[in-house]
Amino acid sequence: MNNTYYNPADLSKFGNITEFQETLGKKFFDYYGEVFKPGALSAREKALIALAVAHAVQCPYCIDAYTTDSLEKGADEAQMMEAVHVAAAIRGGASLVHGVQMMNKAKEVSM
Repeated sequence: MNNTYYNPADLSKFGNITEFQETLGKKFFDYYGEVFKPGALSAREKALIALAVAHAVQCPYCIDAYTTDSLEKGADEAQMMEAVHVAAAIRGGASLVHGVQMMNKAKEVSM
């Protein structure tokens, strides 16, 4: 029995999202498929970006999927961890940059 809200088996059911809204679901999967085709970025680079974004948005399904995908596309563990650190740095920086807003407001209120 799984004792968490997250059920890894649900990842394999992702394709079923078309069940309640077939037209939009199919459009999403068409778009999704096009996005991940090699283009200006290689499939490996796109998998690493997806892995980093998965960590930034904290999607356990995506983390599982893009860990596997990154490995399958030739990324190694060091590259994958570096991508995670890039996501962490951007996420941390996004929080800190809002500190400027706080500083501005504090100065305004203190005047």
